[in-house]
Amino acid sequence: QVQLVESGGGLVQPGGSLRLSCAASGSVMRPMGWYRQAPGKQREFVVRISSSGTTRTYADSVKGRFTISRDNAKNTLYLQMNSLNPEDTAVYYCTVSVKAADYWGQGTQVTVSS
Repeated sequence: QVQLVESGGGLVQPGGSLRLSCAASGSVMRPMGWYRQAPGKQREFVVRISSSGTTRTYADSVKGRFTISRDNAKNTLYLQMNSLNPEDTAVYYCTVSVKAADYWGQGTQVTVSS
């Protein structure tokens, strides 16, 4: 079983930046991703990264502003978020699929407001 713990969320002004982290309980050499869920909306895909970190796929809404990366030696996934706007306000979740099971963290709140 895999445990994922997100951190780094908070309150930021429009145009600001945040860096989220997702620590895995063990070695997770699998593709990983970030999703987010805004109040009253369904959870939506943000970005995914291959196990090696060489391939990244972004949602159009964050392309050019967000950057996903991973440090497999530290079992940690990152999400650098720049040029944040109020529409980015949501709970952000990291996820990984291992042996046909999907694992999710508890989420970290990101609020973009002046």
